[in-house]
Order: sequence, then structure tokens, then C-alpha cells
Amino acid sequence: MATSTSVAERVGDDGSPARPSTRSRKYPWIVFALAFGLLLSDYMSRQVLSAIFPLLKAEWSLADSQLASLTSIVALMVGLLTLPLSLLADRWGRVRSLIVMAVLWSVATLLCAVATNYEQMLGARFLVGVGEAAYGSVGIALVLSVFAPRLHATLSGSFMAGGSFGSVLGVALGGAIAVHLGWRWSFAAMAVLGLLLVALFRALVTEDRLAQHAVDEPESAATPQSRRFRAPVSSLFTNPAVLCAYIGGGLQMFTAAILLAWMPSFFNRYYDLAPDKAGVAAAVIILLVGSGMVGCGIVTDRLGRGDITRKWQAAIGFCGISLVCLTIGFSMETSTAQLVLLGIGAFFSAGSSGPTAAMVANLTHSSVRASAMGTLTVANNLLGLALGPFVIGILADHLGLRGALQLAPFVYILAIVALVAGRRLHPLGLRKLAALGAGAPPQAA
Repeated sequence: MATSTSVAERVGDDGSPARPSTRSRKYPWIVFALAFGLLLSDYMSRQVLSAIFPLLKAEWSLADSQLASLTSIVALMVGLLTLPLSLLADRWGRVRSLIVMAVLWSVATLLCAVATNYEQMLGARFLVGVGEAAYGSVGIALVLSVFAPRLHATLSGSFMAGGSFGSVLGVALGGAIAVHLGWRWSFAAMAVLGLLLVALFRALVTEDRLAQHAVDEPESAATPQSRRFRAPVSSLFTNPAVLCAYIGGGLQMFTAAILLAWMPSFFNRYYDLAPDKAGVAAAVIILLVGSGMVGCGIVTDRLGRGDITRKWQAAIGFCGISLVCLTIGFSMETSTAQLVLLGIGAFFSAGSSGPTAAMVANLTHSSVRASAMGTLTVANNLLGLALGPFVIGILADHLGLRGALQLAPFVYILAIVALVAGRRLHPLGLRKLAALGAGAPPQAA
């Protein structure tokens, strides 16, 4: 009995050598919890601005397009810098990179607290974007490295949902703090929280411990030679199914990003709620966005157990539900029925995030996974988080906020087209990945 146990401990589920003496079942979840906590801080620092839109608009006489630029500049910098910083993190060290990022965005948030005009605030928000640029991609790559692939859609959806949960906390707490202490203290509180969390992360997460708990690739192509192989950066852009996941994932974030940025103003203007109460109401919507990312990720993993291509179909379905509910909801007058439809639409608005991230992870080589997630983050930010709020801000100056929001859900149609194409190209994507692993030179380091 002792002999069979020792053999089982030395061999993993896929026949690869395991590391029983150093692996702990709890440590991967500790890594997830700390990385998730920093992601909450990331989005609390990013979205606290939305809670004080009405106060800044009144104090500095800002147009909606200027308010939108303060939000979009962060997402724009994330979109522009995520890929190069993710590539750097794959080589420089993911833990070290995450720590530097978190310190930078927290300090930049403090600068927001002392800004005296629009230009200074824009500059501080620029630095927030630089600090946050690659956190999502590097953080999820770090988390996925210590968990089995069967959990990737759930973990990806849950991790990315941290953005929504962080937005909820940032909007709700930021609005309450702003009403009672002033909007500057809203930024200061988020900055202090970020610095405390990064200190805890630094104390508990190290590259050595992550290596001890790393989960080997399950694919048959994951030979000892291929595990040492570093895939070329070009492989991030030559797999057609992965390209569809990038585009579909980015476009499905367009409307979700609008909900994150503009719902406090929506409730302030059309439901006549004060900034703190509007922030709480918007926090409920944003909480539904995050809950949907987690729930849809879990559903996707269950649907994909027998056939992984069903994850594409799940993503398509989530986009379709949100398209219908939000289109009808924003076209209605203020009422309970409107809130119900907006809530359902919000729940599914970013539900495709987990499936698309899982597809990217499953169709790219592990040696460039942070870079692959970085590319997905670029798409999410340039096509969604940056573009969505800014476009709505410009349209709101001409059509009013309600009229602009009524047009937002139609972007889901483009997302659905991209996801359908990805589903059809999935077999080709698998062949591309297998050929990449098979071509790994034995001497590659």
C-alpha cells in the first residue's frame, strides 16, 4: 500500500512527474485571493472617478466628453502598454512586475487626490493607466499557472469579475466618502488600500513558490523539450481562432464598460438620485456584471466538459441575451421594469469574458500565456473599456445620455460575428498549437 501511494504521489494525472513534497492545495487559492484582492484595488482606483462625476462636473464645469476622457485615458494606456509590459513580465518575472504595477497605480491615485484642475487630473489618470496596464493579463497568467486547465474558464471569469467587484466598491465607497468627506478623500482611501495589499502580496507570493506549485501542461504535446521551449511572440497573432477570441472578447466588453462608467450618471440624471445614492444604485448594476462573469464562467466550464467548443457557443449566447435585454431596457421610460431588464442585461453583459479567456489560454503555448492574456487585455481595453465610455461621452453631448446608451448594445452584434468565426476556426487553432509544440527544438531553453 505504501509503495502504490508513493508512486501515485510522484505521477500527475497526465502521467507527468508531480512535486508532492512542495505542493500545497491551499497555496494556489492563497495566490488567487491575493491576486484577486489587488485586482479589486486596481478597479477601485480606476472606477472611483465615476462616483464623483457629478461633483467634478459641477466644480470644474466639465463637459461629458471631458469626464469620459478621464475614464478612457486609463483604459487607453492599458490597451497601448499591456502587450509590451506582459512580454517584459514573462521574462523579468511576473511577481516582481505585479508589485511594481500596484505601487505605481496606488501612488498615481494619491496624485488624483491632490489635483487642482482637469489637466492635472488627466495627467494623474494617465499614470494610473500606466500602472494598471498589464496587471490583468499578468495576474491571470500567474493564477492559471497553478491551477488545472479544467478550471480555467471559471477562474478566468472569476478573476476578471474582480474588475466589476472592484468597480462596485470603488463607486459605492467613493460616492459615500465624497459626500461626507469630499471627493479627494475618495482617491486617498483607494490609494492607501492598494499599498497595504501590495505589501501583503509581496510577503506571501514569490517566484520560487509559484514554480513549486506550477501545473504541467496536460496536452500530449507537452514533452520535456516543449516544456523548455519558448514560443515565438508571432504565435500570438497567427492562430485564427485566437484572433477571433481577442476581437470577440474586446467587443463584448464595449457595453459592459459603459455600464461601469456611466450608470452613476444615469441614475443621477434620470432617477434624480444624489451622487451617493446614485453610486449605490449603480453599484448594484456593476455587481450584477461581476456576478455574471463568475456565474457564466462556471456554466461555461460545465458545458465544455464533454466538448470544449461549447465554450464558444456559451459566449455567443451570453452576448445575445445582453443585446436583447439592454436594447429594450434603455428604450423604456424609468420604471421597475426597466431596472429588471437592465439588471438581466448587466448580468450577461461581460459573461463572455471567462469563455474567451479560456479559449485564449487553451490555444496558446504556456511560455507566452501572460503575453497572450496581455493581447486579450489590449483588445478588451481598446475595443471595450477605452472606446465604449468615450464614444458614449461624445454621443451624450449631442444626443443626451439616454439616447447614447440606447445605441450601445448593438456592438454585441459584431462580437457575436467574431465568436461564431472563432467556433468554426477552433479545429484549425488546435492544429496550429499542436504544430507549434511539435516543432519545439530539443535544445531550446
